[in-house]
Amino acid sequence: MERAMTANFIPKGVAHVAVPPVSEPLRMTFVLLPNFSLIAFSSAIEPLRIANQLAGQVLFEWEVLSETGLAVACSNGVKLQVDGPLGETRPKAMVFVCAGVEPEKSASRKVADWVRGQWRQGRTVGGLCTGAYALAKAGILEGRSFTLHWENLPPFMETFAHLRPLEQLYCIDGRILTSAGGAAATDLFIEIVAKNYGDRLADAVLKMCLHGQQRPADLRQRMSLSSTLGIRNPVLVAAIRQFEENLEQGVEIDALAEGLGVSRRQVERLFQRYVGMSPKQYLNGLRLERARALLTETDMPVAEVAYGCGFNATNTFTKAFRQRYGVSPRRLSSRHGGGAAERKGDGAPM
Repeated sequence: MERAMTANFIPKGVAHVAVPPVSEPLRMTFVLLPNFSLIAFSSAIEPLRIANQLAGQVLFEWEVLSETGLAVACSNGVKLQVDGPLGETRPKAMVFVCAGVEPEKSASRKVADWVRGQWRQGRTVGGLCTGAYALAKAGILEGRSFTLHWENLPPFMETFAHLRPLEQLYCIDGRILTSAGGAAATDLFIEIVAKNYGDRLADAVLKMCLHGQQRPADLRQRMSLSSTLGIRNPVLVAAIRQFEENLEQGVEIDALAEGLGVSRRQVERLFQRYVGMSPKQYLNGLRLERARALLTETDMPVAEVAYGCGFNATNTFTKAFRQRYGVSPRRLSSRHGGGAAERKGDGAPM
């Protein structure tokens, strides 16, 4: 039995944008996964509500589903009621999977199979925040441009080594639409409004959202290193960039300095002056951040995480991790379904 679309109403508002009468509204289906991002979901669905309100007619209809049809708790603990369980969707519907923290666990095989079925039926399929996990498990991202939240990029690429997500706000690749979550969902859905009902309405929705201006799809999710760290020194920025790109292999400081046209001593002075630590300490900090992400978002054994983040001995990694986070990597991994045995060894590469 076909479910009735929810929110088939037109909220009252003062602002108005003339839109030619629509004979058939664009249908949206949102699938909420456990621990989904509420900001990503609201940033996606609110532009649709505002578009209806501004136009004074139903341009968009939507329904909200969960795997079981029961209420779903988002990552901040708030529970949202849904319209029903996974099932049939309306013809030409656009289907969006909204996920959040621990996406590897929340994107079940049942959800992935359902998403693949929707794709095969010709639906447009999307992922919000970490919804790309479900799309990847469904096997529909091969050769596609897609994105997800930057925090989840390292564990995603460990889990799906054959896929390479882009670190940008959103991607539109044929019938695959993905957003990095947060406010980036608004940018994607403003684009959907524009493509279907014109730039004038899209601009009005943008203003109603107090979103400033629509950002381009390929804008990086994170600010540049110089903006993030408040650093303008090009040598230091280049050195940090090389660290980020070579966490596993490590970076030889002498070779790094030579490549940047400065002395090792100059590199060390720059790190002390601007970030208050040695190059080695900074690099190890980056490695531990990456390790924590892998332990919490994947089922990788502790030893694999250690070696994958550039530590050639698990006991050295364990000691450094405990000092930084106050908990052993084994215990953190156990909380999230890991708990692999730790191996002993000596030394760690720079």
